[in-house]
Amino acid sequence: METKQGKNPEMERKQQDVTSVLLREERLFKPRKEVADIAYVKDWEAELAAGNDIEAYWANKAQQFEWFAPWTQTLDTSEAPFYKWFVGGKTNIAYNAVDRHVRTGRRYKLALLYVNERGDERKVTYYELYREVNKAANALKKLGVKKGDRVALYLPPCVESVVSMLACAKIGAVHNVVYAGFSVHALAERINDAEAKVLITADGTFRRGQVIDLKAVSDEAVSSCPSVETTIVVKHAGNPITMSDLSGKEVFFHTLVEGEPSECRAERMDAEDMLYILYTSGSTGKPKGVVHTTGGYMVETATTLKDVFDIHDDDLWWCTADIGWVTGHSYIVYAPLLLGTSTLVYEGAPDYPQPDALWSIVERYGVTKFYTAPTAIRHLMRFGDKWPQCRDLRSLRILGTVGEPINPEAWMWYYKHVGNERCPIMDTWWQTETGSFMISPVPTAPLKPGSATKPLPGIHADVVDQDGKLVPPGKGGFLIITTPWPSMLRTLYKDPERYVKTYWEVIPGGVYCPGDIARKDEDGYLWIQGRADDVLKIAGHRIGTSEVESAFVSHAAVSEAAVIGKPDPIRNEVIKAFLILKEGRTGDAHLVEELKKHVRHELGPVAVVGEIVFVQSLPKTRSGKIMRRVLKARELGIDAGDLTTLVE
Repeated sequence: METKQGKNPEMERKQQDVTSVLLREERLFKPRKEVADIAYVKDWEAELAAGNDIEAYWANKAQQFEWFAPWTQTLDTSEAPFYKWFVGGKTNIAYNAVDRHVRTGRRYKLALLYVNERGDERKVTYYELYREVNKAANALKKLGVKKGDRVALYLPPCVESVVSMLACAKIGAVHNVVYAGFSVHALAERINDAEAKVLITADGTFRRGQVIDLKAVSDEAVSSCPSVETTIVVKHAGNPITMSDLSGKEVFFHTLVEGEPSECRAERMDAEDMLYILYTSGSTGKPKGVVHTTGGYMVETATTLKDVFDIHDDDLWWCTADIGWVTGHSYIVYAPLLLGTSTLVYEGAPDYPQPDALWSIVERYGVTKFYTAPTAIRHLMRFGDKWPQCRDLRSLRILGTVGEPINPEAWMWYYKHVGNERCPIMDTWWQTETGSFMISPVPTAPLKPGSATKPLPGIHADVVDQDGKLVPPGKGGFLIITTPWPSMLRTLYKDPERYVKTYWEVIPGGVYCPGDIARKDEDGYLWIQGRADDVLKIAGHRIGTSEVESAFVSHAAVSEAAVIGKPDPIRNEVIKAFLILKEGRTGDAHLVEELKKHVRHELGPVAVVGEIVFVQSLPKTRSGKIMRRVLKARELGIDAGDLTTLVE
């Protein structure tokens, strides 16, 4: 039955369940022999087939770690979606990440390489890390921190950050890391929700030649946090600070650990005991406290890093994220150390003191595996090709991306100018909630620029409409994960109802819905098209933001792009684009018309560009994701929701 407007709303909704695909990428890059010869995963398709039996697959992967007691059940689905992995198993992730290496030839191997934008460095072996973690763990216990207590961290990416996280894990305390750049309100909100007993902070952090005072922010936050009994302060940046006169209320990190024993027994942790809480912002309401547990997280983070980036004993691994994000938790701290590799911790901006900051570190230390965000790549593209080309990057073997879909143009620039057309790019899709890589190639997989390829072994994903029905290849729909995985979030802290509603009731069938739209091509490769909330609705078509932004960035003048839908009385919406131009390019009326024609040529007549604005920056989270909803809210004059992760 039609409405007075002549449209059937149910039919319109059904049409909008499928997203139009306008951009096609036909290039295929097959694995190079020298990469494939040493890869752990020799036969990609066979490994994918092995992952069809998820319980057998993950049980086998778990054997690489030490368990104090074996598990009695690999996966418990009886209380879905509150899944449990390795039920009854006892272990300790810090023990596996540090202690067990000290008994091997890795005892004196480099564990951490800390570097900052000023050129300072600090090197820590596994044995040194073992001693420092144990001393910090003993110090926390002396403060009364017990298994299950929450400890908040508000620290720069530094050695003490890693030591503090591992010390918490060693004694069974739950760490709650807050990015050292969040405001007083954001820090206090996270401390109070977690009811943290201790706060570990620092005097300051280095950023673009400046020292940002973290102690002042911590002081103000703690004044409204009644659960905090002690504040521990790391002397890091050397800036002047004020310590409280209250005896025992504040103490320096080095004073606290001084004289503590360098041996500490690892707490026997159940596989399902909480490891950490990490808060991620929602489009509305308060931040969500994502809960990760011990055993499954340990198994999957390490397995995925080993297989996707082919980690060997001679590697120097560098993930450029901040430790305050899940990328830093999983792939700066836990997974690299679980594998016994050397992990680089960087404090600073990617373009300071000049645009070759990252490439100079690769050259200086001989980084072999490099993992960064597409937004960082697009940002560095604006400065031109000369910066990576003036550095010796021959040590690199494998490159990777994380955070947002990487457009083909940025993929090719990265492949050509950073990898010198010999390093495969591991385009990984995952989330704070998933804990580890979910969709990604391995070094022996054929690559398509812009596609994260297929779900990893042991992970089952698909693309469906709003009713949970599969959409045909080439059509866009909702990305879903159809089976549980070991590193998955277990709940939202103190809010299990929100956990179920947010992730498990969006699509029928008891499947996990991450909130992204995607398409699957004829080869089974997945292409992430953007967030479902950001979809453009133009003349009856749903268009993913990533395709339109890719079309803009493929123009020689454009470095970065963000697009939103602007209300239009005829087409429902038209595209409004916010563009950052490359160095030396000027935005004028002629370029506007040229860009409109370019996008029409790339995507067809459906992609109607209504307005183009040239900007110097885009609203991004501190982990580098573009916050399109902020642009949309400003355009419509409405509330943008939770902005605690916004850089500006």
